[in-house]
Amino acid sequence: MRAAVITQPGSVELATVEDPAPGPREVVVEVAATGLCGTDLHILQGEFAPQLPITPGHEFAGEVVALGSEVTELALGDQVAVDPSLYCFECHYCRLGHNNLCERWAAIGVTHPGAAAEYAVAPVANCVRLPDHVDAQDAALIEPLSCAVRGYDVLRSRLASRVLVYGAGTMGLMMLQLAKATGAASVDVVDINAERLATARQLGCSAGAASADELDRPPYGWDLVVDATGNAKAIQDALGRVGKGGTYLQFGVADYAARATIAPYRIYNQEITITGSMAVLHSFERAADLFATGVIDPRVFISDRFPLAAFPDAVARFQAGIGRKIQIQPGLATA
Repeated sequence: MRAAVITQPGSVELATVEDPAPGPREVVVEVAATGLCGTDLHILQGEFAPQLPITPGHEFAGEVVALGSEVTELALGDQVAVDPSLYCFECHYCRLGHNNLCERWAAIGVTHPGAAAEYAVAPVANCVRLPDHVDAQDAALIEPLSCAVRGYDVLRSRLASRVLVYGAGTMGLMMLQLAKATGAASVDVVDINAERLATARQLGCSAGAASADELDRPPYGWDLVVDATGNAKAIQDALGRVGKGGTYLQFGVADYAARATIAPYRIYNQEITITGSMAVLHSFERAADLFATGVIDPRVFISDRFPLAAFPDAVARFQAGIGRKIQIQPGLATA
């Protein structure tokens, strides 16, 4: 089969690799679409993936085309979305229910061959069957949505919260949508990309600007501040915007070397909570249910659909900050 392979930091190529075969409790999925995200760029830069070469692609959905000998839950032809998380279920953190902090944490598209390919293998336990009305190509959005759902689990947001989101990429826009769905009184968005900011306005943010200084600060500050950029300057600015008793969520994936500072006295005196959200945790099925109800509109979120042969071009476009969610669709004909 054809697959995109990151061979070394900064280098990706199209290659022919062996077709995957399922283990007893695994299925083979013919990939309908896989989305690009910041994690893929980190892998391309030589971070995250423990070893190269690796086929990336962890946001995906498609059709089941092969079943392991012990699989009874799915049938050939089922359309599924796939949670890429692979846990050991044995370590200290797994036994505490913090599987996303697994000491042997692994994931399809990070440590195991991913879905930037014609086919991908997944444990049957990681597959969620899609309702008939959900398009499998669009359903590749369920994985990032499940990360956003996990973020809101961590935030424990209250009704009528004042929310400030840094970043109007896919994840920032999803956080905007979830904030509205959970009863936020206002959701302001900061992004220096005018096109992405326009999308945030299209989705109904209360206000959008290139800088938080341009926004009308709520009388008591923002209750919830979310960084969905991973950018050190944005993070530094965001930390200073949290109101008394508020919560800051580090949601964007920052470079290993990124640093930010905050006065410890302010954390103590104003009872500010600083927390993070790592990937997916008991949130994939809920995200699939939310997606099926139309909580996000794929027509707004997906800006580009590339064939597998154009994977390097898709990555270049994503690196340049052009578009919103960029998808690879192996079945899409090349131009």
